[in-house]
Amino acid sequence: MAAAVRLRGDFDADRLRALARGSRDGPQARRLLALAAIYEGAPRSEAARIGGVTLQQIVRDWVLRFSAHGPGGLLDRKAPGPAYLMQDTHRTALARIVEDGPIPAVHGVVRWRIVDLCHPSAPKRSAHGVDLYFRRDRAEGGQGRGARPAQMRHICD
Repeated sequence: MAAAVRLRGDFDADRLRALARGSRDGPQARRLLALAAIYEGAPRSEAARIGGVTLQQIVRDWVLRFSAHGPGGLLDRKAPGPAYLMQDTHRTALARIVEDGPIPAVHGVVRWRIVDLCHPSAPKRSAHGVDLYFRRDRAEGGQGRGARPAQMRHICD
């Protein structure tokens, strides 16, 4: 049987309970209360019951996260999500195409649309990928409709 992972020495059960009381995150509060029970000498199975989990391995993971990062380590972390399909070279090429703009005689359009930027010769450029590029990487998100002159305060003044 492996040795139990030790908790941090700079916290105690009362301090963890106070942090749990002040927490706005429910899962973090449950985890803090489970660790407070461990500080008081309760077995890890009891801490798992308090934390609302069935596996003691999860409690061990909480102890490791708490020891490494403190109470903030017990917050739920956001999943990283899928990786970009377009590499940096594809994104810079797309940015160059968008900045140069279309040539009506060559491209057959006067303004780029997402559909126009996705063609079979660029296999990494799906409509979804190009749309994500404009939403994530480029704050302006393409060309929107212009405001009417009456709405542009700096022109009217």
